[in-house]
Amino acid sequence: MSKAERTRQFIIEASAPIINKKGMAGTSITDIMEVTKLAKGGIYGNFENKEEICIESFLYLRTRLASKLDTAVSKGKSAQERLFNLLDVYGNDETMIDGCPILNFGTDADDTNPIVKEHVKKAIFSAQKRFYSLVEDGINNKELNAAINAQHFSIKTFAMIEGAILCEKITGDHSQMMIVLESIKTEFKKYVL
Repeated sequence: MSKAERTRQFIIEASAPIINKKGMAGTSITDIMEVTKLAKGGIYGNFENKEEICIESFLYLRTRLASKLDTAVSKGKSAQERLFNLLDVYGNDETMIDGCPILNFGTDADDTNPIVKEHVKKAIFSAQKRFYSLVEDGINNKELNAAINAQHFSIKTFAMIEGAILCEKITGDHSQMMIVLESIKTEFKKYVL
């Protein structure tokens, strides 16, 4: 990696948590300059504009979250272990300390930024597919009753978790996330063979 590539990556990694927390519109170039300790020329020498930093920050955060979730899934042997490991990532207070990037950037971009909105849409489908694949694999491996609808379960589970993230962030009450996760586990157990 060249020095320019390292600097660009540093800006993304340093800026991403701030943009995730304050929002794309709420984050100024001054905020980015403060966190990176770079002058405006150092920022704009690596990015065309703030929007490009926001896009790259979302992609960075999305990749980090997906990696964490995929690692948790890979540690499970059964469909139930894989799902419960995945849900435990969401149940960890520290995972979403500044909120979920899918939720935060999606809310920020839904009516204002079609490029970021498209990236968030792909992230939603990818997250739902993670749940879908887990259920489908469980059915195919004769671990789950085929009566479970993989598509409905994946959409509902993702939506419940994102809603719980929002509720937790606003209320400061982690128990709401734990209630949602326990509800998902209880429903899933009904289909375990």
